[in-house]
Order: sequence, then structure tokens, then C-alpha cells
Amino acid sequence: MGRSDKKFCTDQCRSAYNNRLNSDSNNIMRNINNTLRKNRRILLEANPEGKGKISREQLVKRGFKFDYFTNLYQTKNGHTYYFCYDQGYLPLDRDWYALVKRQEYIH
Repeated sequence: MGRSDKKFCTDQCRSAYNNRLNSDSNNIMRNINNTLRKNRRILLEANPEGKGKISREQLVKRGFKFDYFTNLYQTKNGHTYYFCYDQGYLPLDRDWYALVKRQEYIH
């Protein structure tokens, strides 16, 4: 029954097929998103005022993963800020990091 060019016998079969097809990539994306959210939460807890400083050791103790960030911001003087959504950090000397909160200006 149904269209002559249909590929699946029911909606359940179609959903099951697509869920199976996408399960690996969904698991990878879920794990990455969980890591990004955890990094953001760590930065937010360490930076309640929106501007601060923290050591690498303290971030590592809290479970921060430096390889995961959502975007970079390059300043005119060549410094690179790493952001996890709206929470960012700038590597400083001697394994210290400046913490910042991205400010969105609405005109």
C-alpha cells in the first residue's frame, strides 16, 4: 500500500533505519557537546564576575579539556582567546589563564 516509490514498509521501519544509520555520529556529537558544556560550566564557576584569572593546574583538577572549544577570537595585537560558547580564556605566562565573558552588544 502507499506510493509506488516508497522505500520503507512503515514509519517505524524508516525511523529505525535512520536511527541506526546516525547512531555513531550522534554518539560522537553527544560526547563532544557534553565536553563543551562541561568546559563552559568550569569556566563559569571559576569566573563569576566575568573577568578573572586561574592556573592551568586548577582547570585540569576540575576536568577541563583544553582541546575542546567552540571558537577563537584573535585580537588586533595578536592574542588568541579560546571560547566555550560565551566563556573564554586567554593563555598567559607561567601556565596562567585570563578568564573573560563574551559581551554581546545590542544596538
